[in-house]
Amino acid sequence: MKDSTPQTPHIVIAIDGPAGAGKSTIGKLLATRLGALYIDTGAMYRAVALKGFRLGVLQPSDAPEPLAPEQEAQLAEIARSMRISLAGDPFHLQVLADCEDISQAIRAPAVSRYASIVSAVAGVRSALVEQQRRMGAIGTVVMDGRDIGTQVFPNADVKFFLDASVETRTERRYAEQRARGIECTREQTRLDVLERDRRDYNRAVSPLRRADDAIWLDTSALSPEETLEKMLALIRRRLPLKD
Repeated sequence: MKDSTPQTPHIVIAIDGPAGAGKSTIGKLLATRLGALYIDTGAMYRAVALKGFRLGVLQPSDAPEPLAPEQEAQLAEIARSMRISLAGDPFHLQVLADCEDISQAIRAPAVSRYASIVSAVAGVRSALVEQQRRMGAIGTVVMDGRDIGTQVFPNADVKFFLDASVETRTERRYAEQRARGIECTREQTRLDVLERDRRDYNRAVSPLRRADDAIWLDTSALSPEETLEKMLALIRRRLPLKD
């Protein structure tokens, strides 16, 4: 006799792109509209960086130096032993590391500067990708990052690659930091965006790139709501979703 209990469909929507392209904002809006689980993979790498600072593996710096092999090994062990979970609605996401709420702590400027460096460590990436796959194994999931469609979920049901001009991305990051009370200049923000691009596109492990089957969207001239509606229309063409 067949089980007649309705099954929750397992659907994965992957969103990749460079810093400031709108991934997090759009990912949250999309997950909210679809009633999906939102997974912020960037927060997970920040969590590892934060613990690295607390354990003395990393030291605050305005210009982080490349990591030494022993630092990479220690960070990989941190990632393997840390249990990260995400709770709450997408716009009030609670990031828990070993049951501690670190939602605010991971947004500190020092942690932000090291996030892309930590994410390039092979041992860290493999450990967190394993956790991300477990998180995204049930129900409808919206996951954003830089290698979701190429490495984490290469068979995602729908893949997007969001992009925007350097000028637009700089303005977005500048406004975001100012809103958080972080002192910065537009020029420094622009340089930070360019440096992040250099690291993300050129790292040896899972570099940022558009998956062959990803839908490319330039969000430079689009509001978050306009981007959301475009993405929903494209998703509806491929999947029988109701929002």
